[in-house]
Amino acid sequence: MRPAHIALAALVAAVWGVNFVVIEIGLDHFPPLLFSALRFLAAALPAVFLVGRPKVAWKWIVGVGLVLGVVKFGLLFTGMDLGAPAGLASLILQVQAVFTALFAFVALGERPGTLKIAGMAVALAGIGVAAVDEGASGPLVGFALCIAAAACWGVSNVLTRKASPPDALNFMVWVSTVPILPLLALSLVLEGPERDLEALRGLDWTGVGAIVYVAWVTTVFGFGAWGWLLRRYPASSVAPFSLLVPVFGMSSAALFLGEGISGLRWCAAALLVGGVALTSFAPGRAVPSAPSPETGPEPVEASGRTVSSP
Repeated sequence: MRPAHIALAALVAAVWGVNFVVIEIGLDHFPPLLFSALRFLAAALPAVFLVGRPKVAWKWIVGVGLVLGVVKFGLLFTGMDLGAPAGLASLILQVQAVFTALFAFVALGERPGTLKIAGMAVALAGIGVAAVDEGASGPLVGFALCIAAAACWGVSNVLTRKASPPDALNFMVWVSTVPILPLLALSLVLEGPERDLEALRGLDWTGVGAIVYVAWVTTVFGFGAWGWLLRRYPASSVAPFSLLVPVFGMSSAALFLGEGISGLRWCAAALLVGGVALTSFAPGRAVPSAPSPETGPEPVEASGRTVSSP
C-alpha cells in the first residue's frame, strides 16, 4: 500500500475508535434508541439521493438494516447507556469476528481450520478476562448487551456476505434507511415520548456534533474510505488496520473521558486482539466475491470477517 493509503486506513481506524467516545457524549443528550435512530436518519439523508439506486436485492438491505441497525446498535447504545465504558465497548465488539466465523460455519458451511479455532478460543478467553474485570468495577448488564451486539454484528456480516454488495457505501447508505422508523417506534414505546421530546427540545451544538460525527464521519466517510481501499488493495492488506479500532477506542476513552485501564483490561485487550487476528486472518477456502465495476470477479479469502461501521 502507498504511504498515503496506509495513513488513510489508520485514519479510518482512528475515526471508528473515537466513535465510542462520541457515542458516550451523545448518550448524555439523547436516550439510546432515539440517538441510534437519529444516527441512521442523518446517515441516510441526503446521502440516499446521491449514491444511486440499490445494487442488491431489497431482502438483503432490509435484513441487514434490521439486524445491524435496529438490534445491534440498539443493544450497543443501550449497553453503553447502562454503564458499559466506551473503551471496553470498542474492545468487546471485536469479538464479532468469532461470532461471524461461527455463524458462517452454520449458515454457509465454512469450516474453520485449527488456527481459526485456536484464535476463537483465545478471543473468548479475552472476553472472560474482561468479564472478570468488569464484574469487579462496573455493571455486567451493559457488558452483556455489548456481547449480544457483537453477536448481532456477526449475523449481519453473514447476511452481507450473502448479499455480496458491489458498492459498500451504496449498500451502507441504503441499509441506514431501514432502522429509522423501527428505532423511533421502539424509542416511543420503551423510552417514552416525554423523554424523547425533552431531548429534542434541549438539542444543542454538542448533541448535533455527536449526531454528525456518528453519522457522516463514522458511517459515510469511514465506510466510504474503507470501501475505496478495499477496491484497490487485497482485503488481507486492508483488514488488519481494523484491529487498531480498540487501540484508538481505549486510548481516546482514557484521554477524553478519564477511563482507567486496569491490568486485567490490558490482558483482555491482548487476548481479544490476538484471538481476533488469528480468527480473521487464518487461511480459509476461497469463495467467489461479487464482481466490482472496476476489477471484475476475483477470489477472496473466507476469513470470517466483514468490517462494518461501528
